[in-house]
Amino acid sequence: MAGAAARLLSSLEAIVGPEACISSPEHLLTYECDGLTHHRGRPAAVVLARDKTEVSRVIRACRAAGVPFVPRGAGTGLSGGALAPEGSVVIECSRLNRILEIDPEDRVAVVQPGVVNADLSKAVAGFGLHFAPDPSSQLACTIGGNIAENSGGPHTLKYGTTTNHVLALELVLPDGEIVRLGSRTGWDFAYDLVGAVVGSEGTLGVVTEATVRLTALPEAVETLLAIFPDVVSACRAVGEVIRTGLVPAALEIVDRKTIEAIEASVYAAGLPTDAGAVLIVELDGAAHLLPEQMQRVRELVAAERATRVEVARDAAERQRLWRARKGAFGALGRLAPDLYVHDAVVPRPKLPEVLERILAIGERYSLRLSNVFHAGDGNLHPNISFDRRDADELARVLAAGEEILRVCVEAGGVISGEHGIGTEKRDFMGLLFGKADLDAMRRLRDAFDPEHVCNPGKIFPTTRFCVESNPKARGYDRVRFDA
Repeated sequence: MAGAAARLLSSLEAIVGPEACISSPEHLLTYECDGLTHHRGRPAAVVLARDKTEVSRVIRACRAAGVPFVPRGAGTGLSGGALAPEGSVVIECSRLNRILEIDPEDRVAVVQPGVVNADLSKAVAGFGLHFAPDPSSQLACTIGGNIAENSGGPHTLKYGTTTNHVLALELVLPDGEIVRLGSRTGWDFAYDLVGAVVGSEGTLGVVTEATVRLTALPEAVETLLAIFPDVVSACRAVGEVIRTGLVPAALEIVDRKTIEAIEASVYAAGLPTDAGAVLIVELDGAAHLLPEQMQRVRELVAAERATRVEVARDAAERQRLWRARKGAFGALGRLAPDLYVHDAVVPRPKLPEVLERILAIGERYSLRLSNVFHAGDGNLHPNISFDRRDADELARVLAAGEEILRVCVEAGGVISGEHGIGTEKRDFMGLLFGKADLDAMRRLRDAFDPEHVCNPGKIFPTTRFCVESNPKARGYDRVRFDA
């Protein structure tokens, strides 16, 4: 190890202790990627900080050594947002995992970033409350990561993404200063800096505490499973449900390939493997209103070729359905060593058209493509099962991924709904934003991090020209993370 690197490692060990400082190659292997496995990079060290003071001291040590740093949660992200450039230091936040306060009267909780999403809901369930954002990875992902990526989930349709549930933050700035943003009331009298940090992918600082909004558990819940001959019919049914003015808690579509993978896995829930697609509709709210809403949904899906509708008989059956839906990505791991979980959003009326085009892209590139997605808010997740060790297949995956993004943007959509930009989509930002737009975003980042030492290489294009102006400049062979 070179002298400067050895001195930095010694400084980090003095701050967090040798046992909380990881530097051996075999242990660093764990931190080479997040859920986006075809982008990889190995840090020089990983520190397991225990509190905001240690985070601040680690950042100051990195700054003194001229080394960038990257905040990281559970590593369940799907856009390369927690990847570390060569020689950088990862600040791992899993040990900042305490629920500091629960205030059931004001429906507020104060948590550290390493608190697991589902654990917060379990902790407040006795008060009739829950934390509404529910990513599919909620049994593992952490609140800090949810804040970084502005995560959503199946119930985003009714309850919104993470940004709708964050009231205040404690943030360690890229120079090591600790600041507090927002207030527990949710009101701020100047710029909405909390709103700027949520979804900034860890580029503005390291969150060490969050004050979040808790939501009352609904009085009643009904979950329906509508079976369709194909995914396009299911998409049309979604459009009809929304057009009536109904706002279900969730509208989720799972296609046949995904159903087959789920039913062959530990997540099996009795989904019909002969269905072209299933639509999960969840309604919640006042108990006396739900029967009429359920009947209306039945009529609407039947008019769009649903062959039958099943209703979860109890909470256990409802839980099995959601376990299957949220376990879909894990189940798809049976099909190939790698899974590319794409993420884009289109206007709901364009769902049928866009899905048909996405399926055609998969066929044209001879890829194993499946779909499971948040249909209610148009958030698509085309999933490509592949083996990144096969260079030709990887090239086809990347080419298909770009085409899918272009199709979504042409339909009036955007390139991410909840996974973020990270390294995956940074060179496609030009599909949506011009130079002036990107410059404005960079100036915001510069206000927090003028030297770009905090999670560098994320969000902003690394090629000289954006993809839209120079389609050949995809940047895959120029990024520092191996693709």
